[in-house]
Amino acid sequence: QVQLVESGGGVVQAGGSLRLSCAASGGTFSSYVMGWFRQAPGKEREFVARISWSGSSTDYADSVKGRFTISRDNAKNTVYLQMNSLKPEDTAVYYCAAKRILPGTQYGYWGQGTQVTISS
Repeated sequence: QVQLVESGGGVVQAGGSLRLSCAASGGTFSSYVMGWFRQAPGKEREFVARISWSGSSTDYADSVKGRFTISRDNAKNTVYLQMNSLKPEDTAVYYCAAKRILPGTQYGYWGQGTQVTISS
């Protein structure tokens, strides 16, 4: 069973950048597809980005394409989310999640979340 711990959140001005990190432990990191999700106040949690086990494939929500980049370092058991050109609407709690590399599996492991606040 994998445990996930996010870090790197904070308060930045619009147009700024942040890099989130998610450290994994307790499992074989390269066996998991990793994702980032976020939840803004009063809204449902939404998908932000995902990365394949090898890092060769990524997907993004339309709202963050061209501004956010997901990456992973399997040697460090860590996944990252580089966020540039931040907007006030990016304000949310950001969660890291993992799912096994099997068809049809869901994200079954979640971190505790890290707050990102963008001031206008």
